[in-house]
Amino acid sequence: MYDVAAMSLSGQAAIVGVYESPMRKSDGVHPFAVQQQCIKGALEDAGLTIDDVDGLATCAGDFAEGGTAQDITEVAEYLGIVPTYFDSTDVGGSSYVTHAGHAAAAIASGLADVIVVSYAACMRWWPVPGMWDEALFPAGPGQFDVINPGSIPAFYALVAQRHMHEFGTTREQLAEIAVTCRANAANNEHARYRDPLTVQDVLDAPTVASPFGRFDCCVVTDSGGAFVMTNAERAKDCRKPPVWVGGFGEAVATVQMSQMDPLTSSPARFSGPKAFAMAGVKHEDIDVAQLYDAFTITPLLAIEDLGFCDKGDGGPFVEAGGIRPDGSLPINTDGGGLSSNHPGKRGMFVVIEAVRQLRGEGPGVQIEGAKTALCNGNGGFVSASATLILNR
Repeated sequence: MYDVAAMSLSGQAAIVGVYESPMRKSDGVHPFAVQQQCIKGALEDAGLTIDDVDGLATCAGDFAEGGTAQDITEVAEYLGIVPTYFDSTDVGGSSYVTHAGHAAAAIASGLADVIVVSYAACMRWWPVPGMWDEALFPAGPGQFDVINPGSIPAFYALVAQRHMHEFGTTREQLAEIAVTCRANAANNEHARYRDPLTVQDVLDAPTVASPFGRFDCCVVTDSGGAFVMTNAERAKDCRKPPVWVGGFGEAVATVQMSQMDPLTSSPARFSGPKAFAMAGVKHEDIDVAQLYDAFTITPLLAIEDLGFCDKGDGGPFVEAGGIRPDGSLPINTDGGGLSSNHPGKRGMFVVIEAVRQLRGEGPGVQIEGAKTALCNGNGGFVSASATLILNR
């Protein structure tokens, strides 16, 4: 196995522009048009133009993303560009954290100079009926799960139920994650929900899939985002201070929930150590973390799997205020997927918010003096993880 600690991306690739679409409802707007708006905004933020771009990373072939099997080519055609580096890796919600790591390596090796990573989906209104669920496809490995079909919330609820059974995690502890994210969203003018939320509100909400109630589940929105990456030389001349890629790790595990073992851990237990080793930082060096939060159980798993506490101690860590803005690991400072936005693959927004925090531009809660940020994406049914460490 290669020596991750001996590898370094430090000082070689930077994020120099970001943009998040303010839209949460965009009825009738094609996802590619949202992508174009986001790319334009990110390039303007960086002080660059579309003519500077020689690399493109996106995946737009999933439900409500507008593309088909040739999605990367379709988006490039829509933008009117011919990228000579491209990445359409699709591992669900962690895809855009993965793209950032791949782009950093490509830039460090000279494969590209300016790479745009972009995403958009119109999950609320997209008119194409039906979608195959990867875990319930009635052929191949999926045929063994399709006899007991479940929804996406139900799959994640299984993980939460098992965590509660094994470690004594409580509904109140999970609710604290939703409450923290909602409090962080209060000052974010573009967040889907900003009204105050209490633990009791979360417990009293209608059940979606036990133990999850309505507020344990992410919001459903339309939205998009983009970020621009370049090399050290070009970063010097960009409009905003660069945010540097320090470390990166990725891992994939299983698609079918019936094959997931253990049921209480994500592949972040593999991606996290790689990112920390490459970045050469310790857990106490992380000032703020953006953790994928499709459901309240997701960031709790990440906190444990990334090593911020022992396995099974995520509930007490959250209950003690560890994830609040004044805690040891502030998370999801824009409101996250539980309150701000979630158009389908939220890995894009964990990167954008991490960059905003390191620039001092957080739209919700700003962690003062933040110098090092961690992003963690989750994809599929706890199927894939990507971990990115950024610094200024």
